[in-house]
Amino acid sequence: MSKQFEIVGARQLPDNPSRKSEKRCGGKPLFSAIILGAIVAGCLCAGWIAGKDPSYLDLQHYNLPPDKEFLFGTDTMGRDIFSMIWHGGRLSLVIGALSTLISTVIAVIFGAVSGSAPAWLDGLLMRLADIILSVPSLLLVIFLQAFLGKANVLTISMVIGVTGWMSIAKVVRTEVRQIRGSEFVLVSKCMGGGFFHVLWKHLAPNFMASIMFMVVMNVRSAIVAESTLSFMGIGLPVEVITWGSMLSLAEKALLTGSWWVILIPGLFLIVTLMCLTNIGNYLRESGNRRCRNL
Repeated sequence: MSKQFEIVGARQLPDNPSRKSEKRCGGKPLFSAIILGAIVAGCLCAGWIAGKDPSYLDLQHYNLPPDKEFLFGTDTMGRDIFSMIWHGGRLSLVIGALSTLISTVIAVIFGAVSGSAPAWLDGLLMRLADIILSVPSLLLVIFLQAFLGKANVLTISMVIGVTGWMSIAKVVRTEVRQIRGSEFVLVSKCMGGGFFHVLWKHLAPNFMASIMFMVVMNVRSAIVAESTLSFMGIGLPVEVITWGSMLSLAEKALLTGSWWVILIPGLFLIVTLMCLTNIGNYLRESGNRRCRNL
C-alpha cells in the first residue's frame, strides 16, 4: 500500500493569469490623478501663476515662439499663450463640471421616475430616451445652440448638459428597479417619505457608485464638445478664452508656421482628457470587481 499510495499535503495551484491581469489592471491611477490635480490647481490659481493679462493684445510681440519672457510664445494677436492656457483651462473645466452637473441631475430624476413608475409609463419614458439617444449628440448640441443664439458659458453648459443625460438615466433606472422593493425603501414610503426623500436618502447611495464612471466620462465629453464647437466657429466668441477657442486659431497658426499656437493648447487638452479617461476606467473596473465579488 505504501508503494502505491503517497500521502501528500495540499498542492499550490498555479496562479491564474486572468487574476494577475486583473490585479495589474486594478491599480489606482495615481499618476493621472496627480497630473489632473496639478492642471486643475494651476487653472484655479491662474491669477498667481500667470502674471500677464491673457486678453491683452501686444501687437509688438505677435507670433513669437516660446522664450524667457513668453514661456509658451504668443498668438497671432500678441496674447500670451501661457496666461491663456491657465485662464482658458479654468473656463473649460467650469463648462465640463457645470454641464455634467446638469446632465447628472436630469439623469437621476428621469431614471428614478422611470424606475419607480408603472410598466407602461416606464416603457414610454425609456422609448423617449432611446429616441433622443439615437440622434447624434453633436448635432443636438449644434441645433440647440443655434436656437439659443449667441453662446456664453451658461448656455454652452446648459446645451451640453441637456443632451448628455440619457445613458446615465438608463443605468439609474435599472438600479432603481432592482432596489425599489427593498424593505428600507418600503418602510420609508410607509412612514410618509416623499419621492425626493426616498431618492436622496435610500436610492441615490445605492446607485451612485454605478454611475460615477459615466459622470467622469461626461466631464470629458463636455470639454470635447465645447472645444469642437469653438473649433467650428459656433461656440464661445474668440474673446472668451478657453482651450477650444484657442484651438479655433489653428488654421491661421498652420498658415503662419506658428506651431506653438496649436501644439501647446492641444497638448494640455489631450493630457486632461487622458487623465479623465484613466480615472473613469478605474472607476468602471472597481465597480465591475465589486459586482463580481458580490
